[in-house]
Amino acid sequence: MSYALSVLGSALGLICAQRAREAHGTAQRSWWLMLAAWAIGGTAIWSMHFMAMLGFSVTGAPIRYDIGLTAASALLAIVMVGIGLFIAGMGRPMLLKVLVGGVIAGLGVAAMHYTGMAAMRLNAEVHYDTTKVVLSIAIAVVAAAVALWLATNVKGTLAVIGSALVMGVAVNGMHFTGMYSMSAQLHEEQGTQSGATASNLLVPIVLAVILVVIGLVYAVLAAPTADDRAGAEYLQNRMAGRTDSPQSTAPAPDPHGLAARNEPARPTSGPDPQGLASRFQSRR
Repeated sequence: MSYALSVLGSALGLICAQRAREAHGTAQRSWWLMLAAWAIGGTAIWSMHFMAMLGFSVTGAPIRYDIGLTAASALLAIVMVGIGLFIAGMGRPMLLKVLVGGVIAGLGVAAMHYTGMAAMRLNAEVHYDTTKVVLSIAIAVVAAAVALWLATNVKGTLAVIGSALVMGVAVNGMHFTGMYSMSAQLHEEQGTQSGATASNLLVPIVLAVILVVIGLVYAVLAAPTADDRAGAEYLQNRMAGRTDSPQSTAPAPDPHGLAARNEPARPTSGPDPQGLASRFQSRR
């Protein structure tokens, strides 16, 4: 389920990033980048993290979660991924900007993970293996840089789906590497820990994820694509050209000469083959 969430969030984030590249104006591009940050940071990374934590347990030590730190970890993921997206996605695309944004977003993702781990409350002494922690941070930075590169370059449905599958592997790889670095030694005395259980947090978090996904899907489907805008512009130009064309003000064709028949006869100064004018003048 955590992998499915990461793929879903990654796909929505890549679509929003693609719309940001097609946007006209800074405000519109910023709006799509913020939606991409919610999709990738909130759904693909943080929701995946929480869902994976539901599968984690320490034998003999019930786990509870500090609500404040849990919420802070979610906010951290969204904000840091957003900063990375704005660095890589605003202005001209450059590899250096992708790398800088990837480092910032990757460090933010790692900070999110270990803040979420710090939110755990259990009757045990928690230790981390330094080498594995460093490896998990390196995976987070590389994964974030790859995600930003994909967000600034990927186009097309098949490319988005394939990229989302790859991003899901990277996000899960970072998470489970970080979990592999952890070990817990139970306390001799087991007391009651304060905080919310995973089941207490599950319902509100799932509802929040569903609402965010519905909002993102609606925003993507409601907004016109580049093809839609090109088609509307083409039709507008055709209509404007038809209105401004000289042919639009010219009289309609009169194949049967009806207009000439209805007009009164007008004297002409053309040739007089029968000499009628001269005869009339001689009689006078």
